[in-house]
Order: sequence, then structure tokens, then C-alpha cells
Amino acid sequence: MRIFLALALLLQAAGERQVVVTVADKQGLAIEGARITVTENPGSLRKIGVSGTDGTRIEGLPAALYDVRIDASGFATQTVTADLRTQPIATLHFELEIARLTEERVNVVTRTEQQIGELPASATVVRAEEIKNSPAVAADDILRQVPTFSLFRRTSSLAAHPTTQGVSLRGVGPSGAGRTLVLIDDVPFNDPFGGWVYWSRIPLASVDRVEILEGTNSSVYGNYALGGVINIVTTPAEGRTFKVRTSVAGRQTHKVDFFGASAWDKFSIAGEGSFFGTNGYFTVPELEGGVPLRGIIDAKATLDYQNASLKVDWDPTDRITAFVRGGYFSEDRINAKGATTTGWIVPSELNNTIWKSVSTGVRIRLPDESDLQARAWGNFETFHSNNHGLVAAPGSRNGSRITLMQRVPANDTGGMVQWSKALGSRNFITVGTDWRWIDGDSLEQVMNGTSTAVTTNRTSGGTQISTGVFIQDLISVTDRFQLTLSARLDHWKNYDAHNLQFSATTGAPLAASRPSCNVEPTVPCLADKKNTIGSPRIGALYHLTDSVSVWSSLSWGFRAPTLNELYRQFAVGSTTTLANDQLGPERLTSGEGGVTYSAARNLTWRSSWFYNKFTNPISNVTQTPTTCSAMGAPGTCRQRQNLGETRIWGLQSEVEYRLQNYWRLGMAYMYDVAKVKESQPELVGKFLAEVPMHRGSMELSYANPRFINAAASWQITGGQYDDDLNTLWLPYYSTVDFNVSRKLIRGLDAFFGVQNVLNREFYVQRGPTTTGGPRLVTGGLEYTWNGR
Repeated sequence: MRIFLALALLLQAAGERQVVVTVADKQGLAIEGARITVTENPGSLRKIGVSGTDGTRIEGLPAALYDVRIDASGFATQTVTADLRTQPIATLHFELEIARLTEERVNVVTRTEQQIGELPASATVVRAEEIKNSPAVAADDILRQVPTFSLFRRTSSLAAHPTTQGVSLRGVGPSGAGRTLVLIDDVPFNDPFGGWVYWSRIPLASVDRVEILEGTNSSVYGNYALGGVINIVTTPAEGRTFKVRTSVAGRQTHKVDFFGASAWDKFSIAGEGSFFGTNGYFTVPELEGGVPLRGIIDAKATLDYQNASLKVDWDPTDRITAFVRGGYFSEDRINAKGATTTGWIVPSELNNTIWKSVSTGVRIRLPDESDLQARAWGNFETFHSNNHGLVAAPGSRNGSRITLMQRVPANDTGGMVQWSKALGSRNFITVGTDWRWIDGDSLEQVMNGTSTAVTTNRTSGGTQISTGVFIQDLISVTDRFQLTLSARLDHWKNYDAHNLQFSATTGAPLAASRPSCNVEPTVPCLADKKNTIGSPRIGALYHLTDSVSVWSSLSWGFRAPTLNELYRQFAVGSTTTLANDQLGPERLTSGEGGVTYSAARNLTWRSSWFYNKFTNPISNVTQTPTTCSAMGAPGTCRQRQNLGETRIWGLQSEVEYRLQNYWRLGMAYMYDVAKVKESQPELVGKFLAEVPMHRGSMELSYANPRFINAAASWQITGGQYDDDLNTLWLPYYSTVDFNVSRKLIRGLDAFFGVQNVLNREFYVQRGPTTTGGPRLVTGGLEYTWNGR
């Protein structure tokens, strides 16, 4: 006590004060890692800290009044006032309430932080506690607990080819490219050449939450946001923290996730990463209908990757924050096919990726209390792949040959600037602009019919540039009625497009070769293409009572075809999918609405409807054998085409109930109908491939760090078609997962989990027939240290 009094007198003499903060839940259990923000009021001084088990000191404060705000994942934000005008130390104890679904704060809807319950949109947050309670080792497997989320196919990214990892929300045109913009800390995360997502690049150890907007948002984000937006928010570098999570699992699987951070007066630094390897599993089943299917060419789908990034933050003043971030990612896969049997002997069908990234940004609180943000980024990626085709008799998988070798280098740079300001008490204005430049080529070597020599060298690619400007106004018409107005204008252009094909033996150009018209305008060539598109949105929310609110919105979205869709072809089994340099942009008109009911603080129910008119969607359309042969793909082939029009409509509902902060029950369901309305006669009235009509999930969790944390979840996916002609049916399936963890000693937890507990076999695709992941048992240790 004497030491404490002496310290207090010393601080008072020096004119400096401090705030001592402890943070706990309603059961009195300490909450570690909560963000503590101390802001002078009035004034501009701001200091930040992180909560620990023994409390946190925020020092170096002059005599003044301060607002002390606590933000913790899964808990409601709480703010109190600390008066340091007449005392050297203020001791504050916070007991946080569990956050309602409507109290979660997100950036993904308006590009500014807002509460979900105040927005006319369907948004979901996957919290850090849900990520930690999942037995999944891949980010996409964690997000499948949200029924509106799916990849192009049913399989996990642990076994899926990268080009099939595009994300779809609400069944809006599933494809390898995906129609959803994915961000990490507000920086684009999609592959620049193809639009798909490398889910293994996500640093799970540092993810604070995942924000999901389940509807078009092109009015503020432009291209890629046609089907929605996902923002992965990582933990800021505050205080001194170190966390490492190691696990081992079946299939000779191992993983290490780590995150470390240290903060000083004006600088902070954070490093994060993952190391992963698995021997995988056979994706082709041994039997199909009692008949042998798996052959000597089939192998396990394996995956090895390394992912690391480093971020440095600089806060030169209380009004300016800046950061720079660099990352490295490398991935190697064997795509479930072993050595070829004919022609060149290649050990396996494989692909690998090297990806280097850099981003930087600044945020400035201007003297008029408006907010100015800027971001810039660059991506430098090289993707390699080879394709194997079957050579044995139909139905046999005992012979294969290499058909195509590809190398795809792609570069991407871009940036954004946005400014936000509250105008009076009724309006919050945001205006901004962003731009992106993408350049890429698919360098291909096409083998002859016996795979003994390369016959054709093909280089297909081009450059795409897009720019956009937007304005948004969040209007509080009354205390109960909020109106959102936004509009955006985008311009995109493809230039220097080329599809160069040369004989590998003579070097002479082939008849199908198409140079850029900017290079050789006197021969058949590919001309530049450009377009300008507007995307408005209007939304309204009304609070009928303190516990019931209703909302509705009408919006327009668009997506330009990717370089991959325009110029790169690929093969799966005996089916070749051809590129199409004549593709145009997709357009989406969307109407949606919903109701939210919070009967009590621990019970929230939300339901919404949606109706999407999808014009010119890019789909893989089956061609006749004659057409395939004429396009240089004898056998079965499909070509990417703008279909005409599809309609996607449905209902979704979710409920969350919490009991005494320990128990949480969540249930969610989506009814989704996606059909072709205008297209080729044989496709009209058909269901969109890869869109099930029913999807649902349920999760029950118990969290009490004094004893145990446990969670069990159930997911069900309805039947769906695997092709545009609706001839290949994939039956429904359901899986059960569970995970338990317990603190062994301070800072050290042990965990154990199982995915697909009942070892259900479910179909992923037909032609060739493949199945999803069998049971996976995982166990490991997690060590966390928080310093001052």
C-alpha cells in the first residue's frame, strides 16, 4: 500500500495520471484481449490497451475527463467516464454483457462501423469464440456453419482445386470465380486473375471476427460485390501478445498457427502465420452402386502450405494511424490423381501457387472530426497446374495421360480513398473512390493425343483496369426510422487481350490464334472492351418497438468477367471447359427485407426474404459434340457463356438463445430456389447447378473456462444438380461436428475435436464421381501469453 501511495504522489507531482482497468463477464471471469480505448473528452488525446487477467494500466494521461470504452468479441460495447482532474489514478471494473446479434458492429455493409441492428441489410458475424470452438482446420469449413455460405462445390478447401474455391452467398450463381467480394481488413483478398479465394491464406490465429453481408453491395464496393461481401477482421497489434496453436489429426495432418504482437508508444508490430500439411484422402470412392470405381490412377488429395505476414502500425499523433503489411504464401497440392500411364510419365496431377502481397494504409481524424481513409495494395502471384485425362475404356480409371500444362503469372495493384462525416445529428455521409489494375496470362502447353510431345503453345490473357466512385448517406429520419441511400459509378476496361497459339514444332501461328488488335489490327484479333455501369441502392429500417424492427432494400449490382473466364480453359476428368473472350458483365437486381425480434437480451430471432433477378450470368454451358470438336475440344465440353436470365429467391431465418452466459444455442435455415428463366431452350426452367434448395445448421455450445468449453454442431445440405442440364443429381447429406477444450494451466489450453463424427459419405460431383471428406479427428495445445 505504501508503494502504491508513493506512486500516486509521484504521478500527481509529475502531472501524469493513469487508468487501471479490469474486464470480466457477468460470472466474474476475466476477459483477456479486450480492446481498451481511453479518449479525452473534450480533446483529441487517445490511448489504447488490451485487457489481461491482472488488469491493465493506461499511463501518461494529463489531468482531464476521459471516456473509457471496452470492445470484446461477442460482448456488448461498454463506455464509462473516468475523472482524472482531481485524482492521479482511476480504477475501473467492467462486467460485460453478452452481445445480441443486433449489437454486433460491422464495417462490411456501409464501409464504416455500424451496428447490425441499425442497418437495412442481412448481415452475419462469425465471432472469435465460434472460430475457436470449431474443430475445423480450414476457414471455409468454419464458415459453412452459416447456411448462406458455400463454395462452388461441396468439398472442403483441404481437397478442392483452388480454381473451384469461389464463394457463393444465397446461391447467387455458384462458380469457380465466385460472385462475392472477400476482404481482409478492408483489402481485397480474391485471386486477381480468377476471383476465387485461397482459404488457406487466412491467418486463423489472429482472426477477431468474420463479417458477412448476404446481399449485393455494388453500390459502395463495385465489382465482385454482386453476390455479397465477406470481411475478415484480424486482431490489432496492441499490448504484448503471443499465441501459438499446434494440432495433429488423422490423415497424417499437422498444423501450427501463430500470432505475436508488441506495441510501444507510437509503433506496434504483429506477425502471424500458419504451417500445414496433410496426406489427404481418396476423393474417388472405391465403389459406386456396388461396382468398382476407383482405379490405379486415383490418389489421395494432399495439401501442404505455408503462410506468413508481418504488419507494422505507426500512430504519429492521436489523430493519425498508418500501417504497412507484407505477406508470403506458398501452396502445393496433389489433385487426387497419381502417375500417368501413357506418354510422358508424370508423378501426379498437381498444382502449386506462390503469392507475395503488400498493402499500406492511413486513417486521419481531421480537425472537423471527419474521417479520411486511404489504402493501397499489390499482389504478385504465380500459379502452376497440369491436367490429366483418362485413356482407358469408358468407366475405367486405370489409364491416364497428361493433356495440358499451365503457368499463370498475375499481378494486381489497387487503392481506395474514402471520407466520412456526420452532418448534424441526422446524416452520416461517405464518399469514396477506388481503382484496380490486373494483368495476367495463362501460358499453356497442349499435348498431342498420345501425350508424347507438345503440339501447341498457347498464351492467353490481357489486362483489366477498373475505377469507381460512390456516395452514401445514412439518414436518421426519426429516432425509429433510418434510411440508407447509396450510388456508385464504375468504369472497367479490358485491353491488350490476346489468345496466341503456335505450333510447338514449327513455331508458326495457328488458324485459331488471335493477337490483340492493338498489335496486329489487320488479322482476326481481339479488340479492347470497356463499359460503364451504375449501381444504386435504397434501404429503410423502422423500429416498431424497442424489441421489433423491420427493414427492406432495393439494390443493383454488377460483375465484370475475370481474365480467367475470358481466356483460360481447363479440364476435369473427360470434360473440358472452354474460355470465351466475348463475355459481357453480369447484372443483378435485388430486393430483400426482413424482421428482427429481440424478446429478451438473451434471445434474438431474425428472418428475411430475398428476390434476385440475375441478368447475363456467366455459366458453364454444355455444347454438342460437333461444336466441341470445332472448338478444338473433342469429346465432352462446356463453354463459359452469358446465359440470359436466372431468378434466385428464398427465405432465411436464424435464432440465437443464451442461458447464463454459459450456454448458447444457435439455429439457422435457408430455403433457396434458383432457376434459369431465359437462355437456350434446353436450359429454361432448369435449376442452377450447385444450388441446394435447403440448407440448415444448429450449434449448441457451453463456455465456462473454469471447467470446460464444448460445442457441437449439425449441418444439413439438400440435394442439388451438378450440371446445367439437370441430369447429374447429388443427394442431400448432413454432418455432425464437436469440439472440447480445457485450460490446463494459466495460458495453456488443450483441445480435441471431430469433423463428420458419423463418417457420412456424401457426393461432391459427378463425371468423375467424387466424395467429401471422411471423419477427421483433431487434437492439440494452444498457448497464449499477454503482457503489459
